[in-house]
Amino acid sequence: MGTEEKQGIIFVIIAYILWGFMPIYWKLLEHVSSDEILAGRVIWSFIFTLMLVIVGRNLKQLKIDLKDLWANQKSFWGLFVASYLVTGNWFTYIFAVNAGYIVQTSLGYYINPLISIMLGIVFLKERLSRAQQLSVLLAAVGVIILTVSYGEFPWIAFTLAITFALYGLIKKSIKIDAVRGLTIETFFVLPVALFYFVYLLFADKAVFFTSNAITVILLIFTGVATAVPLILFAKGTKTMPLYMSGFFQYIAPTLMLLVGVLLYDEAFSKIEFLSFSCIWLALILFTVSKVMEVRKAHALDR
Repeated sequence: MGTEEKQGIIFVIIAYILWGFMPIYWKLLEHVSSDEILAGRVIWSFIFTLMLVIVGRNLKQLKIDLKDLWANQKSFWGLFVASYLVTGNWFTYIFAVNAGYIVQTSLGYYINPLISIMLGIVFLKERLSRAQQLSVLLAAVGVIILTVSYGEFPWIAFTLAITFALYGLIKKSIKIDAVRGLTIETFFVLPVALFYFVYLLFADKAVFFTSNAITVILLIFTGVATAVPLILFAKGTKTMPLYMSGFFQYIAPTLMLLVGVLLYDEAFSKIEFLSFSCIWLALILFTVSKVMEVRKAHALDR
């Protein structure tokens, strides 16, 4: 294992740990409405990433990226749609955490890879081995058990899983630097965020200018909290095998689950444990089969 790969692994693990503990950050802002947090998150993410572009002397390259995207209308509008999908994902996540559904957010990010698999089959004509087919079936059983026990469809989990999976599917076909890409994505959503924030100001509903200093600082740093893990993840995955980054992605929802149950006393009954066990087993089965596939392919190349 080379130095770059080891560094990539560290970056990815740090990114997932940050994502895993992120509910604590949003809980500190639970007295602020989810829509104001989202508007601020978009605005401050754009400012922070644009500052990184300027400091890195990549402003000219950012303009080139925009021109190249506009020249390829499919990529331009694809990234535009992706930016609103991830914004919808952010809103759902913030709302769920502050409404006391951290366990369901962890479920969403557990089933996200399996939704991505289904999208890959439908849109990219990818094929699954028998072990991978069984893993999808096990996950489906887990979700059905949870749905029946809840008495209603776990829409928060599925909204998170589907929006992020679609976001990943679109981004897969668009090659762009992580920092500049995030700058462009937030730029697409910026007009809506600014318009809504102005509305909150005129309606006297904005907390930003009337709250204490700690709340204001936390709101400003939502940009940093958003961008840093995404940048670490993007940089890390470039230097490590895809199957390995896929294995590490379960760090985040596991930490979210522990945070929800241990720190915020969210319910985790025997039925939920049974449901999550099916999903955990599905993910282990899928990951092991994927690792074996990669090793077999490497053995044949030698």
